[in-house]
Amino acid sequence: MDMNFTPDELAFRAEVRAWLRDNLPGEFARRIEQGKRLNKEDQVLWMRTLNRKGWLAPGWPVEFGGTGWSDVQKHIFDEECFAAGAPKVVSFGLKMVAPVIIKFGTEQQKAHFLPRILTCEDWWCQGYSEPGAGSDLSSLKTRAVRDGDHYVVNGQKTWTTLAHFADWMFCLVRTDPEARQQRGISFLLIDMKTPGITVRPIITLDGEHEVNEVFFDNVRVPVANLVGQENEGWTCAKYLLTHERTSIGGIAHNKALLSRLKRIASEEMRDGRPMIDDPMFRLQIAEVEMQLMAAEMSSLRTLAAVSDGGAPGAQSSFLKIRGTEIRQAITFLISKAVGSYAMPFIEEELGYGSEPLLYTDYSSAATCQYLDARKASIYGGANEIQKNIIAKMILEL
Repeated sequence: MDMNFTPDELAFRAEVRAWLRDNLPGEFARRIEQGKRLNKEDQVLWMRTLNRKGWLAPGWPVEFGGTGWSDVQKHIFDEECFAAGAPKVVSFGLKMVAPVIIKFGTEQQKAHFLPRILTCEDWWCQGYSEPGAGSDLSSLKTRAVRDGDHYVVNGQKTWTTLAHFADWMFCLVRTDPEARQQRGISFLLIDMKTPGITVRPIITLDGEHEVNEVFFDNVRVPVANLVGQENEGWTCAKYLLTHERTSIGGIAHNKALLSRLKRIASEEMRDGRPMIDDPMFRLQIAEVEMQLMAAEMSSLRTLAAVSDGGAPGAQSSFLKIRGTEIRQAITFLISKAVGSYAMPFIEEELGYGSEPLLYTDYSSAATCQYLDARKASIYGGANEIQKNIIAKMILEL
């Protein structure tokens, strides 16, 4: 494939860059640069801004509100958004459940849920992992028993990101305990306001409330909320995970982090010398940049191969592994460049007044990004599991 951008693609990049300059709130970019999370209202505001432009769902078919962009245009759009410091769009509705509904859902499900995802009327979370079923997802035990026009759901999900904000959950449940593991699973859409649902926070290492435990106690879910066929939910799950893993690879995100690393490393330290002057540190930056360039080429080839609407397949496992490893390497180098100021702290407790410490603007960002990147090699299917998938599906071992 030709790696040179065409004049039309370069014009598209200029259009995106100009629109972001005029429409992205500067406060959003500043807070993200400093490693501060946006709240739900901020995220909704940004997603609705994108939706008014018609740019919220580039991966959707045009008839459902997609852009009709080529894969190269989608790649350019992601690059420009991350480079500008735009918030990362929450993926659970747009990039995870929506593709499943589009491919496997009924016409009624498409008509009801897809417009509400675009307008952010519904905020989604993912009910996959359980205390005894993480990377071995097919071992899940949350049960759904048919009772007339409803399923009665009992069980527990864990590490449920943003469940405390969610209106709906797409959930894997076991509907046939006698079938082999993958064959007895179904894919349900669950209203989080249904009686019997309890959400309990899990506070992560960086002090954030991002993930949760969710408990189901005789929760009644209409059979109309089943996506696909009963006991065939594993097909939906695999389709969703290939999209999720490709997204987790995060090439554009990693390129923005690399630019930040170079910027920090070029600033003078207290001894008057920037870190970039250290030849060993410069070599580490060069190595991770070469790895990122190779991963980007692989990502573009994968996107081109599935431009007809198919799923990425086992290639998504490779992109997930390399993307998360590169992100961890970059965030480690950022922390190394910031030095002792990368130590976790609570800003309001420092009491340093109007004179900020050196690298204060980077300190919390370095800490949050480093800690957040540690889990990236686990969620979406641990990297060890992805290597097994590659060995089985590509290497035929």
